[in-house]
Amino acid sequence: MSTVDITLPAAQLEGTSATLSKWLVKIGQQVKAGDPLIELETDKVSMEICAPETGSLRDIIACEGEEIVVDAVLGHIDTDSSAVIDHAKNVNQAIDNAINSTASSPENNCVDSEDIDDKSAHDLIGPAARRLLKSHHLDLNLITGSGRRGRVTRNDIRAYIQNTPKLSIDTSHQTPMSVQLITARPLKGTMVPHTNMRKAIANHMVKSLLETSPHVTSIFEMDMSNIIAHRKWHKKEYSQCDVNLTFTAYFLAAVVKAAQAVPQVNARFHDDALELFSDINIGVGTALGDAGLVVPVVQQVQSLNLFAIAKALTAQTIKARSGKLTPSDMKNGTFTISNHGVSGSLIATPIIINQPEVAILGVGKLEKRVVVEEVNGVDTMVIKPKCYVSLSIDHRALDAHQTNLFLVEFVNVIETWGE
Repeated sequence: MSTVDITLPAAQLEGTSATLSKWLVKIGQQVKAGDPLIELETDKVSMEICAPETGSLRDIIACEGEEIVVDAVLGHIDTDSSAVIDHAKNVNQAIDNAINSTASSPENNCVDSEDIDDKSAHDLIGPAARRLLKSHHLDLNLITGSGRRGRVTRNDIRAYIQNTPKLSIDTSHQTPMSVQLITARPLKGTMVPHTNMRKAIANHMVKSLLETSPHVTSIFEMDMSNIIAHRKWHKKEYSQCDVNLTFTAYFLAAVVKAAQAVPQVNARFHDDALELFSDINIGVGTALGDAGLVVPVVQQVQSLNLFAIAKALTAQTIKARSGKLTPSDMKNGTFTISNHGVSGSLIATPIIINQPEVAILGVGKLEKRVVVEEVNGVDTMVIKPKCYVSLSIDHRALDAHQTNLFLVEFVNVIETWGE
């Protein structure tokens, strides 16, 4: 019999801690080389471990929820075809024995060829059922499975949704003079467990704000007239090359100019020194709905023109929203932009610094505002497209002087674009 170890190569993780989120195949199931076996979650991205060779899953060593160590053995694959069939039969027999036995241990949450309990079968749901659970925000433990060994199917989930009573208010007997007062009753909520990504984000944010760096934020107002006009003339020609020219691309270009004027912003703080970088690698916060936030990085922006920036940014955004980012896509960031205005926010402060960086730029919602300008010597009210831009800094590394100097340069680049 020939077996192959299932491991996580160091190059795939690239220094990021990971947690085993879900096994995508069952013991005895046949797989081809390259098929996804395991789903991992890190603080930045979800990723998969694929089968190193064709065969069947012999056993599972690492359990769901465990932190994964590089090069540790997570399970084994049988590559011998006869062993595949024999082992699958043994696994199924072990499942039946475990279910019928009253001596099975409730503390054992791992699924292997020696001990598989009812709860394991209950939790092994397919991708379609998993998506249905997620879309309706349902707790799997509340649903009784009708499949083999208690497995929950899509029909079980649909039946649960149909049979769950919905809130309704009968107002047929009420008049404006006979409104029924609703009395208080104990709150009963639904617990939605945090994903590993959400836990990691929470820990990262708390550590950044409370344990690592004192945050200070400065806010400027910015006129977007020139880049709106420039984008209007060039957006179509960029799109013909499959490149989306967004305002964020202009922001990246402006960050380069401002960081070159104030190099202390593009740095990392150490106890004995401030490490300045010549490469300006800019991360862009990208929301994934309820799943969390990722920060894909555009590398060496200082060497790119606007078209190249927009092209790289388009590629990274598509990968982020399609779940195809890898740890290397979020590696070596030296500065971060949070374009929080796309969701309607005018000002967000402080925006938490993405450690170990020392600053993060926030750009608020674009809106038309009435401002007073001197026209031919007369104060005149005019309408301008404006937004607020902020810089949150690590006060150990930067002071107000460098912070405001950076924002002055950044705003100047945007407001004078093309002049």
